[in-house]
This record gives sequence, C-alpha cells and structure tokens, in this order.
Amino acid sequence: MAGVRARRSQLQLHLTEVCALGLGVGDDPSVMGIGIGEREGWLDDPSILVAITVASSLSPLHFHLALAHTSNSKPPLIIVLASSSSPSSSSSSSLAVASRIRPSLRESDGSLAAIEWVPFLFHDAHAVLAVGTTTGYLLFYSLTGDLIHKQSIYPARILTLKFRHTNTNSKPESLQQSASDQLSLVLPGIIARFDSSDLQSMLQKWSDQPGSRTWKTSFQEQNDDEEQENSFSNLPFQLWNVSKFGSCADAAIVGLMPPPLLELQSSQRYYCSVTIGEDSAISAYRLSEDRSRSLVGAILSRVGTATISTISSFSSIIWRREPSPTKKARPKPQSFAKASPLTCVKDPPRKGERLTLSPSGTLAAVTDSLGRILLLDTQALVVVRLWKGYRDAHCLFVEMLTKKEKSTTSSNYYGYSKNDYCLCLAIHAPRKGIIEIWQMRTGPRLLTIQCPKGSKMLQPSIRFSSSNSSYNPLEVYLLNGDSGQLFVLNRHIS
Repeated sequence: MAGVRARRSQLQLHLTEVCALGLGVGDDPSVMGIGIGEREGWLDDPSILVAITVASSLSPLHFHLALAHTSNSKPPLIIVLASSSSPSSSSSSSLAVASRIRPSLRESDGSLAAIEWVPFLFHDAHAVLAVGTTTGYLLFYSLTGDLIHKQSIYPARILTLKFRHTNTNSKPESLQQSASDQLSLVLPGIIARFDSSDLQSMLQKWSDQPGSRTWKTSFQEQNDDEEQENSFSNLPFQLWNVSKFGSCADAAIVGLMPPPLLELQSSQRYYCSVTIGEDSAISAYRLSEDRSRSLVGAILSRVGTATISTISSFSSIIWRREPSPTKKARPKPQSFAKASPLTCVKDPPRKGERLTLSPSGTLAAVTDSLGRILLLDTQALVVVRLWKGYRDAHCLFVEMLTKKEKSTTSSNYYGYSKNDYCLCLAIHAPRKGIIEIWQMRTGPRLLTIQCPKGSKMLQPSIRFSSSNSSYNPLEVYLLNGDSGQLFVLNRHIS
C-alpha cells in the first residue's frame, strides 16, 4: 500500500489530469466494435490509431482526441472525443463522443492506415482530421464527419501523416518568407509534401461553399462515390522517391537547405529529409522542387508515347475491338521530383523504427530494433548521443521550465518567455514502466516518472498561439487507456 501511495503522489507531482474519458468498457457499442476499451491494455494494440489536438487559445483548454482501428475485418470507423468543461471541477474536464466518422471506402481505397490533425485557421472548428489509407488515398474530414477532400497520392500504404508547425519567431528573418507549415506523408520509399497555404485555401473554399459539405460519407452507391471524387480538384504537392538505400519505415522533412554548389542559383527551394528503415538505419536526402527531366529523357518519353499510341490505333483497326465498359482507372501518379542522396548509415542488424523531430528540426530522435535511441543532428548529419536498453521506446521532444526563480516576474506560466524553457527529450519505456526526461543535447536526466501500464504518450502537432504575447511551449500528454485519464506533463522540474 505504501508503494501505491508513493506512486500516486509522484503522479500528482509530475502529471496533472486535464481530462477523463466519458465512456468506459462496454458503455458504447460502436466504440467496442473497433476494439477501443474492450479490455485492459487495449491502447497497446499497434492497430489502434490515436491523434490529439489542443486549442490553447481557449480557456479552459479544449481537446479533441481521434481514435481509429486499422483492422480490415471491421468496418472503418473513427471516434472523435471532445472535451467539455466539468461543472464539478474547474481544473479538469471530460472527454465524450462528439462524432463518429464512418469513411465510405471502396475496395480500391484500401483501409485506414494513418490519422493526423491539421489546423483550420479560418473557422471556429480549429482542426480537421487527415486520414491516410493502405492504397495511398488522402482524405480530410470535418469534426462533424463531413468529407472535405479526397485525393490519390501514390498506390502504396501511407505509413504516417505528420503536420509540422514552423515557428517563424525563432528563425532568422531571411528564412521567414520561405519557411512554412507543411503536411508530409511517408510511404514505403516515398515522401510527399503539402504546403499549409494550399491546405488552408482548400479549407477556406470548402467553408465558403456550404453546399459542398452536404455529402454523406456512409451508405453511398458506387456511382455517387465516383461523382463525389470527381468533384474534388487535386491539391498541389511534391513527391520524392527516397528508396535508393532501401524502403523507409519512417521519415521527416527536417527543413530548408542550400542548393548544391555546382547548380545554378534559382528561386526553387531545397529540403533536407531524414529516413530510417530496415536496410539503412539512417539516410539523408536533398529534395528539390524541380520535376523537370533531362532532354534525352523527355525525347524518349514523347517518342515512346507516340509509338505506343500508333501501335494501339493500328491494332484496333485490324481487330476492330469494341470498347468494353470498364471502371474508372485510378489517376496516374505524378512524376517524382529530384532527390539527391547525402549520406547513409548501414549497421545490420540494426533497423530504424521511429523518428521524432525537435520543434526547430535541428535534432531527431531515432529508435531502432536493438533497443537504442540515437540523437541525430540533422544539420551536420551526425549522431551526437546514444541511449541503450530502451526496447519498444517512444520519444517526444518537450520544453521544460528549469529556472523557477523566473516565477517571481509573474504569478503564472503566461509570464514566461522562450528563454525560460529548455529543450528535453521524453522517453517512454513501456517495458520498464517509466518515463524519463533528458535535457538536450548533452544534459543529464532530469526526471523519472513511474508510468501506469496501458499508457501512451501523445503530442499535438499544432501549437495555437494564445491570446496574449507569451510563449506557448511544447507539451507532452499521457493517455491512460485503462483508467480513461488524460494527463499533461508538468513544466516545472522539481
């Protein structure tokens, strides 16, 4: 009993409960149908997808939690839980089912594979949900379950969706005009990038046309689905092939980089990407926006297309084949932009598993199959730190307050500036049942928290600016699926 009390007091010291799930095991048949809350440890199931978003500009904080299941044996369903103020407590709220999104996916669309929240800056509903499928389709849904957009990216499984917010306040003035928020998609050996400005234009157009969001996403006929898909205009995006060193399991676009020295200066931007996978533990590429091919390649492409067209026309005249009605073919994937390899680290049998970026993109935490965590400097492309003995670990960057004397300048954390926070790495080791906080880059371990079983670390991909001029730090949340509690990691290091 003394150990349980000590553990509870430690949780109260380092974690603050902000929400509680408004449903229990067996309370909601639709939730049980996709495996959520059916048993203890259900959150440890890798087929369960979880994404969280927080509106920091609201008081109290408002949360949206999306839960989905990737099983093919169950109908596609996404549960959106929204927080509501609790009348009995001023410090916490409850999470209840706000909507059920039932994607109407055809067989060619595949099944659910990844989810992520994307900000909607021009509407009261502060975020929309991006959904990726196993056949490379990207869909956007509103909080009420309306299908906003659907687009084919590439015929492969979408492994992860990552929305990255660029904090221009911490960047040099020369980069503020070129850097922008982005949504990146990771497929096996492929990276796609959507610029946030294009996403916001699409969302603004959808919001201005109420008739465009009257589609129903369930119980539609095939013809209705095709007509609905044809009504969407494709959003511009970049596509790169990064499989030179093997198919990637995870990747990230870490930021802008200068062009090659031997190439002419132009207005196009170059990005640096880091990939991890089975064949290569860590790889890096320079991604160009240019999709132009060489003169010889363009000539061969035109000649080959004309030759095939001529042969096809001649054969149709000889055999006089009647055109047979077929289903609409999937749109042809757009051509790849140029991706130049920079470096590669191969260390078999080490395999990269997960990659997490710091807020500025200058650091990346990579977990591998040997239970190690590598801290990568994405600018120098050098591993600067290594942790061992962390099997199945999950890492997230967090900003913590270490200068408690600054609290004398203000009565609450709204008075703190960016310089009052230090960048740390939160490591969740489920086999050890702990969460460790390490100061970056070479700092000590600042904190160790006993973590309940059936918990998962979460982090909003969106940091909305607050109503005042204070700095909004990067936070980490802990969801305990068994107890239904959502905690936030306290910013102070005791």
